[in-house]
Amino acid sequence: MDIFLLLLGFVFVVLGIIGSFLPVLPGPLTSWIGLLLLHSTKVYPMDWTFLGITLAIAILIWILDYFIPAMGTKKFGGTKFGVYGTTIGLLIGLFSPIPFGMLIGAFLGAFIGELMYDGKDTNRALKASFGAFLGFLASATIKFSIAAVYFVLFFIQFWEYKGVFF
Repeated sequence: MDIFLLLLGFVFVVLGIIGSFLPVLPGPLTSWIGLLLLHSTKVYPMDWTFLGITLAIAILIWILDYFIPAMGTKKFGGTKFGVYGTTIGLLIGLFSPIPFGMLIGAFLGAFIGELMYDGKDTNRALKASFGAFLGFLASATIKFSIAAVYFVLFFIQFWEYKGVFF
Protein backbone atom coordinates (compact mmCIF):
# COMPACT_ATOMS: atom_id res chain seq x y z
CA MET A 1 0.00 0.00 0.00
CA ASP A 2 2.89 2.36 0.75
CA ILE A 3 4.31 1.92 -2.75
CA PHE A 4 0.87 2.67 -4.22
CA LEU A 5 0.59 5.87 -2.14
CA LEU A 6 4.13 6.85 -3.12
CA LEU A 7 3.42 6.38 -6.84
CA LEU A 8 0.07 8.13 -6.59
CA GLY A 9 1.74 11.00 -4.74
CA PHE A 10 4.33 11.24 -7.51
CA VAL A 11 1.54 11.40 -10.11
CA PHE A 12 -0.11 14.22 -8.18
CA VAL A 13 3.04 16.34 -7.88
CA VAL A 14 3.65 15.91 -11.62
CA LEU A 15 0.02 16.82 -12.34
CA GLY A 16 0.53 19.87 -10.12
CA ILE A 17 3.33 21.08 -12.35
CA ILE A 18 1.20 20.51 -15.45
CA GLY A 19 -1.73 22.19 -13.70
CA SER A 20 0.34 25.33 -13.25
CA PHE A 21 -0.33 26.10 -16.91
CA LEU A 22 -3.86 24.72 -17.21
CA PRO A 23 -6.67 26.84 -15.79
CA VAL A 24 -8.85 23.81 -15.03
CA LEU A 25 -6.35 22.08 -12.72
CA PRO A 26 -5.14 23.88 -9.58
CA GLY A 27 -1.39 23.27 -9.76
CA PRO A 28 -0.14 23.92 -6.22
CA LEU A 29 -3.16 22.26 -4.59
CA THR A 30 -2.71 19.18 -6.75
CA SER A 31 0.98 19.05 -5.83
CA TRP A 32 0.05 19.41 -2.17
CA ILE A 33 -2.15 16.32 -2.45
CA GLY A 34 0.98 14.49 -3.60
CA LEU A 35 2.77 15.62 -0.44
CA LEU A 36 -0.20 14.52 1.66
CA LEU A 37 -0.15 11.08 0.04
CA LEU A 38 3.56 10.72 0.83
CA HIS A 39 2.90 11.67 4.44
CA SER A 40 0.02 9.16 4.55
CA THR A 41 2.36 6.22 4.09
CA LYS A 42 3.39 4.18 7.12
CA VAL A 43 7.04 4.79 6.19
CA TYR A 44 7.04 8.58 6.38
CA PRO A 45 6.01 10.21 9.67
CA MET A 46 3.05 12.59 9.53
CA ASP A 47 4.22 16.21 9.92
CA TRP A 48 1.09 18.31 10.45
CA THR A 49 3.01 21.59 10.70
CA PHE A 50 4.69 21.05 7.33
CA LEU A 51 1.43 19.97 5.72
CA GLY A 52 -0.47 22.91 7.23
CA ILE A 53 2.03 25.50 6.03
CA THR A 54 2.25 24.03 2.54
CA LEU A 55 -1.56 23.80 2.35
CA ALA A 56 -1.93 27.45 3.40
CA ILE A 57 0.52 28.50 0.68
CA ALA A 58 -1.27 26.38 -1.93
CA ILE A 59 -4.67 27.86 -1.02
CA LEU A 60 -3.28 31.41 -1.08
CA ILE A 61 -1.80 30.86 -4.55
CA TRP A 62 -5.06 29.26 -5.71
CA ILE A 63 -7.03 32.34 -4.59
CA LEU A 64 -4.52 34.79 -6.08
CA ASP A 65 -4.68 32.92 -9.37
CA TYR A 66 -8.18 34.29 -9.92
CA PHE A 67 -7.11 37.88 -9.31
CA ILE A 68 -3.69 38.24 -10.96
CA PRO A 69 -4.77 38.08 -14.66
CA ALA A 70 -7.67 40.41 -13.91
CA MET A 71 -5.33 42.78 -12.07
CA GLY A 72 -3.03 42.79 -15.11
CA THR A 73 -5.92 43.66 -17.37
CA LYS A 74 -7.16 46.41 -15.04
CA LYS A 75 -3.64 47.80 -14.51
CA PHE A 76 -3.33 48.35 -18.24
CA GLY A 77 -6.72 50.05 -18.55
CA GLY A 78 -8.99 47.10 -19.19
CA THR A 79 -12.65 46.71 -18.29
CA LYS A 80 -14.76 43.78 -17.14
CA PHE A 81 -15.25 42.88 -20.78
CA GLY A 82 -11.50 42.41 -21.11
CA VAL A 83 -11.37 40.31 -17.94
CA TYR A 84 -14.20 38.08 -19.15
CA GLY A 85 -12.60 37.87 -22.59
CA THR A 86 -9.33 36.79 -20.98
CA THR A 87 -11.04 33.95 -19.15
CA ILE A 88 -12.97 32.80 -22.21
CA GLY A 89 -9.85 33.06 -24.35
CA LEU A 90 -7.89 30.97 -21.84
CA LEU A 91 -10.49 28.22 -21.99
CA ILE A 92 -10.70 28.26 -25.78
CA GLY A 93 -6.91 28.31 -26.02
CA LEU A 94 -6.71 25.35 -23.66
CA PHE A 95 -8.58 23.16 -26.12
CA SER A 96 -7.06 24.55 -29.30
CA PRO A 97 -4.49 22.41 -31.13
CA ILE A 98 -2.09 25.31 -31.73
CA PRO A 99 1.10 25.77 -29.69
CA PHE A 100 0.80 28.32 -26.88
CA GLY A 101 -2.97 28.34 -27.34
CA MET A 102 -3.68 29.56 -23.82
CA LEU A 103 -1.33 32.54 -24.15
CA ILE A 104 -2.73 33.49 -27.53
CA GLY A 105 -6.27 32.86 -26.26
CA ALA A 106 -5.80 35.12 -23.24
CA PHE A 107 -4.43 37.90 -25.41
CA LEU A 108 -7.07 37.62 -28.13
CA GLY A 109 -9.89 37.12 -25.63
CA ALA A 110 -9.01 40.32 -23.79
CA PHE A 111 -8.60 42.16 -27.08
CA ILE A 112 -11.98 41.03 -28.42
CA GLY A 113 -13.65 41.73 -25.08
CA GLU A 114 -12.28 45.26 -25.02
CA LEU A 115 -13.34 45.83 -28.62
CA MET A 116 -16.85 44.72 -27.68
CA TYR A 117 -16.82 47.36 -24.94
CA ASP A 118 -15.44 50.11 -27.18
CA GLY A 119 -14.80 49.14 -30.79
CA LYS A 120 -13.25 52.48 -31.70
CA ASP A 121 -10.36 52.50 -29.20
CA THR A 122 -8.09 49.72 -30.46
CA ASN A 123 -5.03 51.16 -28.70
CA ARG A 124 -6.68 50.81 -25.30
CA ALA A 125 -7.89 47.32 -26.22
CA LEU A 126 -4.38 46.34 -27.27
CA LYS A 127 -2.91 47.74 -24.07
CA ALA A 128 -5.46 45.88 -21.92
CA SER A 129 -4.76 42.68 -23.87
CA PHE A 130 -1.07 43.03 -23.13
CA GLY A 131 -1.95 43.44 -19.43
CA ALA A 132 -4.01 40.25 -19.52
CA PHE A 133 -1.13 38.45 -21.20
CA LEU A 134 1.34 39.66 -18.54
CA GLY A 135 -1.10 38.78 -15.75
CA PHE A 136 -1.47 35.25 -17.09
CA LEU A 137 2.31 34.86 -17.35
CA ALA A 138 2.81 36.16 -13.82
CA SER A 139 0.15 33.85 -12.43
CA ALA A 140 1.51 30.80 -14.27
CA THR A 141 5.04 31.60 -13.11
CA ILE A 142 3.98 31.82 -9.47
CA LYS A 143 1.98 28.58 -9.69
CA PHE A 144 4.79 26.77 -11.47
CA SER A 145 7.32 27.95 -8.89
CA ILE A 146 5.26 26.67 -5.97
CA ALA A 147 4.45 23.38 -7.72
CA ALA A 148 8.14 22.90 -8.56
CA VAL A 149 9.10 23.54 -4.92
CA TYR A 150 6.52 20.95 -3.81
CA PHE A 151 7.96 18.52 -6.39
CA VAL A 152 11.45 19.04 -4.95
CA LEU A 153 10.14 18.68 -1.39
CA PHE A 154 8.45 15.43 -2.38
CA PHE A 155 11.71 14.01 -3.68
CA ILE A 156 13.77 15.24 -0.75
CA GLN A 157 11.37 13.59 1.67
CA PHE A 158 11.20 10.42 -0.41
CA TRP A 159 14.99 10.24 -0.73
CA GLU A 160 15.34 10.47 3.05
CA TYR A 161 13.31 7.25 3.47
CA LYS A 162 14.00 5.50 0.14
CA GLY A 163 15.69 2.56 1.87
CA VAL A 164 12.56 1.82 3.86
CA PHE A 165 10.28 2.05 0.78
CA PHE A 166 12.30 -0.38 -1.29
